[in-house]
Amino acid sequence: MKKEVHEEVTGHSQLTMQVVEHVRSLIAKGEVHPGDRLPPERDLARQLKISRSSLRAGIGFLSAMGVLKSRHGAGTFVSSGPPALDSSSLSVLGALHGFLPWQMFEARIVLESNVAALAAERATDEHIAELAEEVAEMYAALTDPQEYLIHDVRFHRTIARAAGNPILGALMETITANLYEGRSKTVQHAQDLKEAAEMHREIYRAIRSHNPAKARQTMEQHLNLASKAQASELIHPAPDAAEEAHEAAN
Repeated sequence: MKKEVHEEVTGHSQLTMQVVEHVRSLIAKGEVHPGDRLPPERDLARQLKISRSSLRAGIGFLSAMGVLKSRHGAGTFVSSGPPALDSSSLSVLGALHGFLPWQMFEARIVLESNVAALAAERATDEHIAELAEEVAEMYAALTDPQEYLIHDVRFHRTIARAAGNPILGALMETITANLYEGRSKTVQHAQDLKEAAEMHREIYRAIRSHNPAKARQTMEQHLNLASKAQASELIHPAPDAAEEAHEAAN
């Protein structure tokens, strides 16, 4: 009973991060290695002086991050490969720490503008051909926001691959997956997809010409405009939606 009261006061997020830090410490000290099974839940809970339910919350967080894998009936293991980051990674972190949209775009500008510069240096003919195809598909989907968004995300993923750094690629995959998850709920209210498509074309041209400075500049400009556009999508309904609401009222 005392443990439950203590945990309620301590707070769920703090207990979750306590588990995360403990597992990180075990890995850093070499006490567990990739592929190893963690000690039983009851032992870990006793070491950390928390309940098994709080321990499971922390393990769930690390599983979402791709650090751990739970096997039914066998236990929890340290992943043998690099973390398979996915959209849930930032979602979980955002829920714990209250990430704001402007913070996401600021992080994207810092990371993705430099990823674009690397892509301009390292992109192969295959990468450039893929980018050209996605730009063409964006122009073809100007009247279909959901289809447009698919090619928008693919464009950014291709740039991440073209940068040739798997760590940056994993980070960008996390961001683009999270972007798609959130933007798919608002993109139907987009006001000017043609302007966005033109910005993507400028980024593509900078990468095709192997101009890192131009690629960095155009990506930063694009993301600043995208931040304003997404904020507008949350405020202003698309014309079709407004018409439907008007018709329903009459």
